[in-house]
Amino acid sequence: MSSPATREVTLTRAQKNGGPPGEPPPSKGDGRTLLRLLRVYLRPYRKPILWLVGLQLVSTIAMLYLPTLNADIIDNGVVKGDTSHIMRLGGIMLAITLVQILASVGAVYYAARTAMAVGRDVRAGIFDHVQSFSVREVGQFGAPSLITRTTNDVQQVQMLVFLAFILLVSAPVMAFGGVIMAVGVDAPLSGLLLIVVPILIASVALIVRRMGPLFRSMQVRIDEVNRVMREQITGIRVIRAFVRDDYEQKRFAGANTELMGVSVGVGRLMAWMFPTVMLVMNVSSVAVMWFGAHRIAGGGMEIGSLTAFLAYLMQILMSVMMATFVLIMLPRAQVSAGRIQEVLDTRTSLTLDPDPVTALPEHGQLEFRSVDFRYPGAAEPVLCGIDLVAHPGQTTAIIGSTGSGKTTLLNLIPRLFDVTAGEVLVDGVDVRRLSPETLSSVVGLVPQKPYLFSGTIASNLRYGNPAATDEDLWRALEVAQAADFVRAKDEGLEAPIGQGGTNVSGGQRQRLAIARMLVAEPEIYLFDDSFSALDYATDAALRAALARETGDATVVIVAQRVSTIRNADRIVVLDEGRVVGTGTHDELMEGNETYREIVLSQHSEQEAA
Repeated sequence: MSSPATREVTLTRAQKNGGPPGEPPPSKGDGRTLLRLLRVYLRPYRKPILWLVGLQLVSTIAMLYLPTLNADIIDNGVVKGDTSHIMRLGGIMLAITLVQILASVGAVYYAARTAMAVGRDVRAGIFDHVQSFSVREVGQFGAPSLITRTTNDVQQVQMLVFLAFILLVSAPVMAFGGVIMAVGVDAPLSGLLLIVVPILIASVALIVRRMGPLFRSMQVRIDEVNRVMREQITGIRVIRAFVRDDYEQKRFAGANTELMGVSVGVGRLMAWMFPTVMLVMNVSSVAVMWFGAHRIAGGGMEIGSLTAFLAYLMQILMSVMMATFVLIMLPRAQVSAGRIQEVLDTRTSLTLDPDPVTALPEHGQLEFRSVDFRYPGAAEPVLCGIDLVAHPGQTTAIIGSTGSGKTTLLNLIPRLFDVTAGEVLVDGVDVRRLSPETLSSVVGLVPQKPYLFSGTIASNLRYGNPAATDEDLWRALEVAQAADFVRAKDEGLEAPIGQGGTNVSGGQRQRLAIARMLVAEPEIYLFDDSFSALDYATDAALRAALARETGDATVVIVAQRVSTIRNADRIVVLDEGRVVGTGTHDELMEGNETYREIVLSQHSEQEAA
């Protein structure tokens, strides 16, 4: 079975049907949402589904025909002692049984293949769509919830599709076919079906209806368990440092107990489901035997016909029971489909230009023109009226107190956020008009909290430039002052890196992140407080090596330490989201009180001079 073009499946539709950028539309998680999701993702598998339905029909028809042959054997073979009749019909029954088995195996094969493929495509669709999100949308859902929606929620939909293909296709055919065959065997006795089937359907529907809210609550509780566990695993060092093990255990136990409570509630309802179905089935069998025996005694019915009618009754009730399996999964799958569709319907605030610019005329010119930025729902803007130009061959430093907007300003350049007013220009072109590939090739960012991926040192360094040679990697490590500790490892460049870089120190992680950006060779280097974990000697050596390596590039450094940026060609001072001063260190010390306060908070008057 070939894989469909997954990206085509829902991305465009999600964007068309979504609400305002960055805000997920409310999702009820009802049947319409589930049908909408399945209609999109099942479309590439029309041919396998047709084969599946055909095999299910063959299997069900064969199963419906067997009780009639069995009745014929009893009435015309066993009762009359006709051995040849028994053998002949017995052979036909074996042949039909073989056909039924082969058709069932084929149907299960196609059902499993299609359901697993749909699950794969939905996961890929969510992943692709989330990759288009800005930091705003990712923070809106939260990483634990996005992980749950991509894994557990997709699994619920996938399981429903599988059960529906296996059971829901054959169940209606078996139910209606069983009714027709039962009426053909004995019409008066079939009147029992008018009582039994509605009772069974009403009982099951009442139980299933109460499951919907519980399943919705269960998925939220799973989100919470994932969130707490993710925080505890990520923050294990902080927990140990403050000896908060007991508190965190209680916090996880609380989230875990809430999930258990909801799961127990679902379990109670499910515990009622099967006894209810079995009670109706058994009472129905007793009723058929009772009334059937009276009809046989009165000569209105034969023993074989009663056997066939009882078999058809069991098939009808079994078809309802099979549908029950699907109905049990349906409320949870509806909730999961709503949560999945909520992600797919969320439009990213980073809109792509329909005719993006793919080639830039200059090399590294960076400009902020009347830039404002406000977080969604914030009362005040984070940045206001920023005008700034950074030229190639120069180092521009940005400094300011905590919360002045330094990191936000830097994040606007690679479009982690988009400006709410004004323009950010790279080589004279608004970054919103650049293709993502062009922008990422021109701009390199070392974030405030550098992240390394699980793998090796080499795989992390080649993340921005897969074609880089080992010589390129070692050169970047030398500049980043990381070559010594990499050589000290037995595996060298192939030394393993844990997820997030947890098996290296903070300073080593920062230096590897800087080396990774150097390997990519962008035209604009952005350092967001990327030297904070380094000692003064390493910081100085790294900055000196960077100055030689990036001599023709545009370098923008955000830093808290004055010693890191005092030699920059131009220093920009931010205060409450506004530029309150620009110049060299000496110029700002003489004429800018904000910068002077920052310097004197770290150095004495003599050291500052």
